[in-house]
Amino acid sequence: MMTTFSAKPKEVDRDWYVIDAAGKPLGRVASRAAQVLRGKYKPTFTYNQDVGDHVIVVNAEKVVLTGNKREELIYWHTTWPGGLRSISRGKVLDTRPERLLQRAIWGMTPKTRLGRRIIRKLRIYRGMEHPHAAQNPKTLEV
Repeated sequence: MMTTFSAKPKEVDRDWYVIDAAGKPLGRVASRAAQVLRGKYKPTFTYNQDVGDHVIVVNAEKVVLTGNKREELIYWHTTWPGGLRSISRGKVLDTRPERLLQRAIWGMTPKTRLGRRIIRKLRIYRGMEHPHAAQNPKTLEV
């Protein structure tokens, strides 16, 4: 009789990966980062456990928005009366590119306690420098 494998939190081996976003489309970088954060490429993947790895995204300001996405608006509500706000993706990319990339990756992760635990393993930086050299991160192609 075969039993179904279920990963335990203590059995998970976590690696560190660097993704260079320079010249890459936003969605491609986000989907690859979400896949690694979740651990879906691992043979030990368990849907209800955090088995993913740490991801460092560098050159976030050089990510590419294709088509008309630069002019498209992002909407949110402040929960106050008349509190509907909007800003273009291009303006967010110019002012706070980390926020744009983080929002795209968050959209591809579960919206549960597990998703909040997964997103904490994401680090996004504008330039090429990051303070995680001691972890010996591997380069990940997108």
